[in-house]
Amino acid sequence: MATVLSRALKLPGKKSPDLGEYDPLTQADSDESEDDLVLNLQQKNGGVKNGKSALGDLPEPDSDADVAGAAKPHLSEVTPEGFPSEPLGGLEQKATSPLVSYVRTSVFLLTLVISMVLVLLCAFLIPCPPRDLHSTWSRRLGSQGGGDLSPLELADVNRDGLRDVLLTFVTTRNGTEGGVGSQPTADLVCLSGMNGSTLWSSPLPEEAQDVTCLDLIPGSVAKTICLVTGTRKMLSAFNATSGKVLWTLNPNHLSNGTLAAPVVVLPDLDEDGVRDLVVLAIGELQPDLCFLLVSGQTGSPVGRPVKYNIVGVGNLIGPQVYITASGAVYILFGFGNIQAVALRDIFVQAQNRDSSPPSLQIEEPEWEKHRSVNLSELIDVYSDGVELLQLVKVPDSNSSSLLITTRQGLVLLRGQDLTPHWKLNLQGLRSQPTPGYFTDDQTLDFLLQTQDGDGMKKMTVVDGGSGSIVWSYSIPCHMKETPTTSAITSDQRSVFLFWAEVLTAASLSSDDSSGAEPPGLYHLYLLHPAFPSILLDLSNTTGIVTASEVGINDIWKDAFYVTRTTGMSPEGHPTSLVVSKLSLRWALMEGQMVQLKETTPKIGRGELRRFLSRIKFVDSPYQI
Repeated sequence: MATVLSRALKLPGKKSPDLGEYDPLTQADSDESEDDLVLNLQQKNGGVKNGKSALGDLPEPDSDADVAGAAKPHLSEVTPEGFPSEPLGGLEQKATSPLVSYVRTSVFLLTLVISMVLVLLCAFLIPCPPRDLHSTWSRRLGSQGGGDLSPLELADVNRDGLRDVLLTFVTTRNGTEGGVGSQPTADLVCLSGMNGSTLWSSPLPEEAQDVTCLDLIPGSVAKTICLVTGTRKMLSAFNATSGKVLWTLNPNHLSNGTLAAPVVVLPDLDEDGVRDLVVLAIGELQPDLCFLLVSGQTGSPVGRPVKYNIVGVGNLIGPQVYITASGAVYILFGFGNIQAVALRDIFVQAQNRDSSPPSLQIEEPEWEKHRSVNLSELIDVYSDGVELLQLVKVPDSNSSSLLITTRQGLVLLRGQDLTPHWKLNLQGLRSQPTPGYFTDDQTLDFLLQTQDGDGMKKMTVVDGGSGSIVWSYSIPCHMKETPTTSAITSDQRSVFLFWAEVLTAASLSSDDSSGAEPPGLYHLYLLHPAFPSILLDLSNTTGIVTASEVGINDIWKDAFYVTRTTGMSPEGHPTSLVVSKLSLRWALMEGQMVQLKETTPKIGRGELRRFLSRIKFVDSPYQI
C-alpha cells in the first residue's frame, strides 16, 4: 500500500527503477526486505565474507514485486564466494562521467564549427562555374564595307566553359595619302560568348574565306589555334586566347596561284608532334592545281608544291581529307566531279624521295581499284554534276560515308567501297544538307531546302538509312539562301532550325504567300521530330542572315544559336553587321506555336511546354 501511495503522490525519495523517481516510502520497504534477504543469505551460506554477503536465492514468491525490483541495485553489490569484491574505483568513474560528456560535446561542436568554416571557405574561394545569365545578346559591329563571305566559328578561347564567337568582316577606312579614297580592310574579331563583349581583335591583310579553331597537338587542349584562310594568299595561325599571330605562310611559296579553298588539317607528317596542313592553290588557268604541305608548328612548307592538271566543269570540290577504316589517307577534290589522290603520293613528290612515313604506306584495296588508266595517281570517285561534298560519320564505325549533292538530287556513297547506298532525285537543291536525327534508327537524316516556286521554299527531311522523304513542308521565303542548322538532344534526337517569313493561320490555309508583315522580316523556326505537325517561332530579324552556328553549353546542358546578320540599304548595299546569340532552352519556353495541320488527339500548349522543358542539349557525336 505504501508503494502505491508513494507512486501516486510522486514524493521525493528513492529513485524507482520503473518510474525514474525517488520514493521515500518505497525506500523504507526496500530496506526491510533487504534485511530479510541478508538474513536468509547468512543462513544458507554460513555467514559473510569481507563484510558482504554471498549471492543467495531470489526473494520468496510472496514478496512484493516492487520491493524485489527496488532491491536489485543492492544485489549487484553482493559477490559470491571466491570472487573479488567490486573495487571502489567504480564510484570514481561514475563521478567523472559528467566530465566525459562535456568533452564529447565539446569535440562534436568543434568539429561542426570547423566543417562549417571549410564549407564557407570553399564557397567563397572556389569560383562557381559561370552561368549564362544572358540568354540573348546582340552586338552591332559597325558598317560592313563589302565582302561576299561570312566566316563564323565558335570556340572557348578564354577557358570559361562557354564557347566564344570568332568572325571576320570587311570594313571601310578612309585613306589619307595621295588622294586615295576609302580602302577596304579586314578584321578578325573574337566576341565573348557570355555577353558579346570584344575579347580581342586583329587586323587582316585581306578578306578571309574561312576561320577554323582547333588543337593541332593531338590529345592536348592547352593551346587552341585559329587558322585563317584568305581569299588570295593569306594563311595565318592565331593564338585563340590572345589573338596574336603565331605564324604566317610566305605568299611566295604559292608562286602565281591563289588559295582556292580553306586549309585542311592532316596527320603529323614531319614527326614533330603537331598535325600538319595542306592548301590547294589554283592558277589563272583552271588546269593548274597545286597542293602545298605546310607545317602546323612553324607555317613553313613541308617540301615543294605538287601540281596536277585537272580539267572539269562545275564548282570546285574540296579539298577534304578522307581516312578509311584501315587507316589509308586520301585527299578528295575536283571540278564538278570527285577525284582522290593518296596523301602518300603527294608527300613523296613534295619530298622528292621514294619513301614515306609508315602511317602513309597503308592502302585501301577497294579505292585502288578505281584508279584512272591514264592518270595513275588519281582515283575516280564520282563524276556526275557534283555541286557539294560532305563526309558523314558512320555510327559505331571509324569510317565515313560520302554525301554528294548533284544537280539531279542527292547520293550517299559507302566509304569502304565507293558504291551508292541510295539515290534521291530532287530538283532545285543548291544548299548544303543539314545532318541530324529525325527518325529513331540512330542513323543521320538530312534537312534539305529546295526552291518551290516564286518566293517559296520546300523544307524536306530525308531518311539517312533509305533515302526516302519522311517530312516536307512549303514555306514562304524570298531569301535566296538561308542557313539551316541542327542541335542534338540527350535522347539522341535533333531539333532543326531554319528561317522563313511569317507563318500564320491565314497564310497556311491559303496559297497566297504574302502576309501582313513586310517581306523583309524573317522568323527563326524550330522543328522537333516528336511533333512534326508543329513549328516553334523562336525569333525574328529584319536583316539578311548570312551565317549561323549552334554551340553547346556543357555546364547547363543548353544550346545557343549564333547568327550573323547584315542590313541592306535602299540601294541594295550592305550596311551594319550584327552578331546575335539566342539561348535555345529559353527560346523554347518563350516561342510561339505554329500548327501546320490538325492532329488527333490535338496537341495542347501545356503538353508541348512540359515536353520542351525537359529537353537537354549535348555535343554532337557526328562529324561533317
